[in-house]
Amino acid sequence: MGFTQLETMMSRVCILDYGSGNVKSVYNLFASLADSVTISNTPADIENATHIVLPGVGAFAASMRRIHENLPLDALDRVVRTKCKPFLGICVGMQVLAERGFEFGETAGLGWIKGSIEKLDSKEFPLPHIGWNNIDCRQASPLLTGLENSPDLYFVHSFVFHPTDPETILATTDYGRQFCCVIQSDNIYGVQFHPEKSQRAGIKLAKNFLALS
Repeated sequence: MGFTQLETMMSRVCILDYGSGNVKSVYNLFASLADSVTISNTPADIENATHIVLPGVGAFAASMRRIHENLPLDALDRVVRTKCKPFLGICVGMQVLAERGFEFGETAGLGWIKGSIEKLDSKEFPLPHIGWNNIDCRQASPLLTGLENSPDLYFVHSFVFHPTDPETILATTDYGRQFCCVIQSDNIYGVQFHPEKSQRAGIKLAKNFLALS
């Protein structure tokens, strides 16, 4: 039986859990906004979702190892890159979208957005970069609607995304140097900050993501 028109309008979020450590807080954020939220790695739940979220805390290499061990990458690739359902990567979940990362050696990423993950050149500022920072929106995007006035968002990281194509950069942040903090390639989005820890600004971003189709 196919979905009714009402059902197709409902947001069904699938949060992927590969052992990243912050899944529960991401779940709480989306559970307050979406019609249905599940934490699952099963192909059926991924296929049934309208929106896919990949959280992340930790190092690039360890995250990629757990992703290969725990996620059905064939199903995920089909849903995200063939069926083009909205996808949001958070922190390391954004970084693993790159072709490669250089944290604790070189490790291949998912390669969904061309570029690499490299240590942030923070000049005189200490690493990791922890705390609240503004974002500078570089181009209009439905994901950033209402966030154009550089709201405070919460960061915890030492490595950043260096995209090959600067047109994929939606927003940057300044911490010793400007770095990419929001990225997009078609239906695939990534944020370096943690919306689940960013209070009203994070709620607004999550609402914007759920409005994508």
